[in-house]
Amino acid sequence: MSVTLTPIPGIPDIRPGDDLAQIIGDALEPLGVQGGDILTSAHKIFSKAEGQIVALKDVTPSARAREIANDLNKDPRKVEVILSESSKLVKMFHHKHQNEGVMICQHRLGFISANAGVDESNTGAEETVILLPKDPDASAHRLREALMARFNARLGVVITDTFGRPWRLGQVNVAIGLAGVPATLPEVGNRDAYGRELAVTEPAFADEIAAASGLVVGKAARTPVMRLRGLYWADANDKAADILRPQKENMF
Repeated sequence: MSVTLTPIPGIPDIRPGDDLAQIIGDALEPLGVQGGDILTSAHKIFSKAEGQIVALKDVTPSARAREIANDLNKDPRKVEVILSESSKLVKMFHHKHQNEGVMICQHRLGFISANAGVDESNTGAEETVILLPKDPDASAHRLREALMARFNARLGVVITDTFGRPWRLGQVNVAIGLAGVPATLPEVGNRDAYGRELAVTEPAFADEIAAASGLVVGKAARTPVMRLRGLYWADANDKAADILRPQKENMF
């Protein structure tokens, strides 16, 4: 098996209300689409199209936000937005070598990440922050249905964001929205190359695809969408939340 990763050029800066299916479809047209292709996209173009952008001048920080901001040397307005996007503040810390501290939060969608996914990069305007889409799975499904109708081909869609990992440096892209693509591929009961039965193996299929997209899609490249070709996969009705480990299995 071999796969090809192709960044999709020609996608302009996205503004609230833009028709992403039309824009991405037009960008795909010169490259072509085949059945089984999977498209990945950085969540920010969905967030922008859906108006998930907050102007900090419109934010009034609470007393709790001001207290946390003082401890972490963060903008209290940004802290307020992070808290509003979070169901739980898991941990916060401020290392001496960092300009500002980090809030590890459980996002309202269940993901645990730094600052609840609230980001200041590539927002398109100063003094604004960008949030995750309200329902990334639904956003992925809308795009998938429109593109499959346009190209008459079976497609998958993975919406990504960049997360850190416990006990490992750096960040990788992970799946936060799915359409058609399996979240994981349970292999319990299958056998390895030597005939031994697998007991717990479950590749994180959607996250592997998301991470691969990071090899060709960069923050400064202005190519938020990638086409992956060559994988075999069966249609699934999985959600990005299916990748989350149940709280009862929390080992930390």
